[in-house]
Amino acid sequence: MQKFENFLLDHLPKVPSIHPHYEDAIHNMLKAGGKRFRPALLLGVVGAYNSLLLDGARVAAMAIEMLHTYSLIHDDLPAMDNASLRRGNPTLHVSYDEVTAILVGDALNTYAFELLANAPFSDATRVKLIRELSTNGGLSGMVLGQAIDCYFENKPLSLEDMKLLHVNKTAKLIAASLKMGAIIVGEEKLEEEIYEFGIKLGLLFQIQDDILDVTQDDEEAGKTTNNDENKNSFVTVLGLEAAMKEANDLAEELTQKMQSFDTRLYAELSPLLTNYINRHKG
Repeated sequence: MQKFENFLLDHLPKVPSIHPHYEDAIHNMLKAGGKRFRPALLLGVVGAYNSLLLDGARVAAMAIEMLHTYSLIHDDLPAMDNASLRRGNPTLHVSYDEVTAILVGDALNTYAFELLANAPFSDATRVKLIRELSTNGGLSGMVLGQAIDCYFENKPLSLEDMKLLHVNKTAKLIAASLKMGAIIVGEEKLEEEIYEFGIKLGLLFQIQDDILDVTQDDEEAGKTTNNDENKNSFVTVLGLEAAMKEANDLAEELTQKMQSFDTRLYAELSPLLTNYINRHKG
């Protein structure tokens, strides 16, 4: 994990600046760590089929992490979740100011696509990767999910509508990470299958986060918890017991699906996924 963090920081451009803390704010958010779950998924798929492409794939993995990190910065803003802790550290608007947090998020968002545009792949592969990340992370994906989440605060949704919310807000970027790995190694037949698996994995990931939000404190979670009382979370809508059942059922379905992967993909992904698929049970 430390190696990937160094890779992130080493690949940030060095630009002249007279701003007193703009670069520090970017570096601090990236150095703070995090699960690096989405990059690990992409690298796992690439490692399964062509380890010679891993160096280039790290650039694509970094682009995903940049986009994800921007989303966390904006999600924590006073206008959205107004959270004070992220990745075990004060959020950027707390450490610096709201303007800095907004602009750092903007910078990481756009830099993700600069990275992909210059990644060491063919033009056709770069276009596919840019399309996948922008589609799932933008207007018809993560941003749409955030918009629904914020608009329907204090307005309970049905279970199906809430799943639509979280498929967009959380699941699509996780699914895109897996599919981008398949794109890099040219496994076209795998792309849609691994994407659909990723949607279900992302939905489980969100249910687990909702459970951990009410069962862990800030220190354990590394972020502000008990912050979803007015949101459409699986716990607030279903209750903790029913949310646990939803998570257990989905975890079982994903475990069975993972066991149907070919031996190369299973060997690469199962150590990571077994841990995450069952993290709500700890």
